[in-house]
Amino acid sequence: MVAPSDLFTLENQDFEVPLGLHLVAGLTGFTDAGSMVRSASEHIFENLDYRLVLSFNNDELLDYRSRRPVMYFEKDHIADYEPASLAIYLVTDEVGQKFLYLDGYEPDFRWEGFAGAIEQIIELFAIQSLTWIHSIPFPIPHTRNFGVTVSGNRKELIERISEWKPQTQVPGNILHLLEYRLSMTDFPTVGFVILVPHYLSDTVVPLAAVSAFEQITAATGIVFPTDKLREDHSEFLKNLEQNISQNPELAKMVDGLERSFQSEGNGPMRFERQTPSVPSADEIAAELEDYLSLKRKNDDDK
Repeated sequence: MVAPSDLFTLENQDFEVPLGLHLVAGLTGFTDAGSMVRSASEHIFENLDYRLVLSFNNDELLDYRSRRPVMYFEKDHIADYEPASLAIYLVTDEVGQKFLYLDGYEPDFRWEGFAGAIEQIIELFAIQSLTWIHSIPFPIPHTRNFGVTVSGNRKELIERISEWKPQTQVPGNILHLLEYRLSMTDFPTVGFVILVPHYLSDTVVPLAAVSAFEQITAATGIVFPTDKLREDHSEFLKNLEQNISQNPELAKMVDGLERSFQSEGNGPMRFERQTPSVPSADEIAAELEDYLSLKRKNDDDK
């Protein structure tokens, strides 16, 4: 049996990792509606200073046949290849604050071992909190601010921010497991699931990453540059509105969703029933579970 500590390797460092930092996690895997996690990760690495702290062992955690590495073929030979990466980085935010960022793929294997490894890393670097981000498709119009579901043991954030609190069964991911294990030890843990309009789920939606960054800031005080993402989203909306104007069925659906939701003053958006046709929270949860189950079946069939 491989010990949790054998699942990762500390890199040779010519820098010091401060103790007591926040750990932020965003892993790609089962679903990434609006490419939120991927966009957030790319934005961090393109705009902030970072250094590799440790890497996880692909041979223990990755199913290569489901996530085949990219091979570079040069005429008559393999010149190089790009292995998958699951790692923790030391990142400096826009105002000079440092934090740790867990980035990469969701492990295919050894979930309990991986959770144990994260617990060891938390102890090793005296990490003060875990904040994780994820996104799912949701029946909400793009004309509204994206909703968010908050989980974990930071009750003040849940009460202040969480806009949808279903009671249902959902396919789990590794960050759910981390939250569950760490919450059992009263370690400060919070997860933000961004609710992305379901008809934009397979599209890169820049504002989804902005929403995720705003939630991380609320939980940790870490500051991210978002001007470029907001500019990209403005251009995205122009193209989207043009497409909607040329698609009567899509326009009708968006109009129906818009009429089904309302904002309460300047406070958080509440998902309220406006007409008998608007689904309840349980019905929405059931639809999401069906969607995710179908997606998982399709992925397994590939």
